[in-house]
Amino acid sequence: MTTDAPRLVLSADRIAPAAAAQIGSFHRDYLEEVVEAVKRDHVVVVGMGQNPVVKKAKAALKEKGIAFTSIDHGNYLKGYRRRLVIKMWTGFPTFPQVFVDGTFIGGFRELAKMLQDGDLKA
Repeated sequence: MTTDAPRLVLSADRIAPAAAAQIGSFHRDYLEEVVEAVKRDHVVVVGMGQNPVVKKAKAALKEKGIAFTSIDHGNYLKGYRRRLVIKMWTGFPTFPQVFVDGTFIGGFRELAKMLQDGDLKA
């Protein structure tokens, strides 16, 4: 498998209706909050409290004078299931999850590279 291959996702026709309903409603309110922010705002950082990597991402954006929307929920001790819906949506395993102009770019490493290369400006 090449690294540029799309991730495997179970085909919708292979999911029973009862399971599809549960998937579709799983913390939908939180997912919709994130989706709306991603549509509306230039930069969105989705994270969680107490995560030092999320804090580094926000600090890097602040240092460059780039405005961003921050959506945090829970911390290491609570809110896991609510955050899980975002991981399921993007397919990305860690936080922060960073979006630029509606596109998911990845996490802190990808953000830092964009900032270093000058690909993301205020």
